[in-house]
Amino acid sequence: MFGLDDTLAGFSDGATVGLVLLVAVLLGLRHATDPDHLAAVTTLVSGSRPTTRRAASLALTWGLGHATTLFVFGLPIVVYRAYLPERVQQGAETAVGMLIVGLAFWLLLRWHRGVFHRHPTARAPRARSRLGAYAIGLIHGMGGSAGVGVLLLSTIESHAVAVLALALFAAFTAASMAALSVGYGSVLSLVGVDRAFARLAPVLGSASMCFGAWYALGALNVAPYWF
Repeated sequence: MFGLDDTLAGFSDGATVGLVLLVAVLLGLRHATDPDHLAAVTTLVSGSRPTTRRAASLALTWGLGHATTLFVFGLPIVVYRAYLPERVQQGAETAVGMLIVGLAFWLLLRWHRGVFHRHPTARAPRARSRLGAYAIGLIHGMGGSAGVGVLLLSTIESHAVAVLALALFAAFTAASMAALSVGYGSVLSLVGVDRAFARLAPVLGSASMCFGAWYALGALNVAPYWF
């Protein structure tokens, strides 16, 4: 994002194995702040009445699903330089955008049914499960996997080191998303903030839905996308 990944990857040019792996860790931590990741996890966590513990649990499970797909799709890239066809990559990125739209709709549905107003008689759809969060992460991990492989291949010669770096990249993306969500859940679980969230939920849901639609259209080359 904004050339930061290229800068981080450049630190490993001609470096020792330890520094190369450290760069992979930093890339994983940075990767978690991509706008599509933040939009997806924010709406995922918010749609389940966030507390610190639940926010971390859902985000980590989402991250593990993302890490699984990231590693599986990235492995042939770092070992064999076998990239997914452009049409498949485009379809994966479009699916990520539609996934964000779906999560935003889920958040708005729960808000409309009074889940965030603490009404004891409010009719609420079932909260997101960890299995569901993992499945969402699997889908989301398909987007951008080729870009990750390009960054790693541009700096790592050894296949063994490249595979280990890819694994670290995926793992620290998951860990970083969990850490960010702990802070998010901690804020929203504070007295007063949780009540205010009932007013913020429609704004957050609408903004995420617009972003997801824009992301999908960008993947289809219908709208510009700068990330």
